[in-house]
Amino acid sequence: MSKASVLTPWPRFQGRGHWFWLTPLLLFSAIMAGTAIGETSISIETVLKVLANRLLGADYPVDRIDAGIIWSYRLSRAVVAACCGAGLALAGVVLQALLRNPLADPYLMGISAGASTGAVLVAVAGFGGGVVTLSAGAMVGAIAAFGLVVILAYGASDSRGGGTQASSAIILAGIAGSSLFNALTAFIIARSASAEQARGIMFWLMGNLSGIRWDNALLAVPTALGGLLVCLWYRQTLDAFTFGNDSAASMGIAVRRVRGILILTVALMTAVMVSMVGAIGFVGLVIPHAMRFLTGSRHTRLVPASALAGAVFLIGADVVSRILVTGQVLPIGVVTALVGAPVFALILIRGARSR
Repeated sequence: MSKASVLTPWPRFQGRGHWFWLTPLLLFSAIMAGTAIGETSISIETVLKVLANRLLGADYPVDRIDAGIIWSYRLSRAVVAACCGAGLALAGVVLQALLRNPLADPYLMGISAGASTGAVLVAVAGFGGGVVTLSAGAMVGAIAAFGLVVILAYGASDSRGGGTQASSAIILAGIAGSSLFNALTAFIIARSASAEQARGIMFWLMGNLSGIRWDNALLAVPTALGGLLVCLWYRQTLDAFTFGNDSAASMGIAVRRVRGILILTVALMTAVMVSMVGAIGFVGLVIPHAMRFLTGSRHTRLVPASALAGAVFLIGADVVSRILVTGQVLPIGVVTALVGAPVFALILIRGARSR
């Protein structure tokens, strides 16, 4: 079987690339739906009027309460959900290509566990003396976890190790780092947290968009766009990595440098998103597999398709988390797991039957 046939296992879907011009419209529609739907439904017309008033200086008559809900709460929440979904999906695409592991996802490298530890240190142990925010603490913890994983992976492999050894070292180091930081988080909660604090931390650890505001969006939007641009820049390189590091090196790719850039990009994207919304599973695992089925494995199509699908999926999951139980907001990680686990099982079964 040729390399080209491996890269395009579903050729019947390759002609659908012309639909990508609908991406901005689909993303805008998803954000509008995420803004309009909630505990109290608000019409799309009202949402558009609020946007016109805020962005274009129009003077449409809009109820002040509705305007506050739309602008200060729901719209910023939908924008951050889209950025987080896109960022996590892109991270999954990159890791699955670099590590050649179909089960690789953004939390493989212990970043989520480290962010959780940092957040718990701030909220429960009082780290930072009230000056450091929860998100800042989570960011510091995520970076510390990433640094530990890099050190462990470097120590577990040597300069003579092949691509398989290096990938295995990263995976094993990520597992070790996750276990360590999860244990630290549990220890801090058990030792220092009150019952109310423990409940709040556990809710955040399962994914929570309730506290999202525009200052979070100002960080999430450039992070997601920057990650998308890096992935698009290296889209052909990711195709080469699909065949392994040795094949990529034979094509003239500086494997160590490019792999370092891509893994650092994934780490930063995941750290930023987790620091704002907590740990949200299955987005980086399910979305890339679903998009491979629809668009094929070439990253020219896979990267933008995964970013769009991840954004729309997480906006939808956030809407469901707000309306599924009357009078209560569920952790968004619960919704993504309830949807993602069965979908991933179907993808696995269909993939096995196709072989």
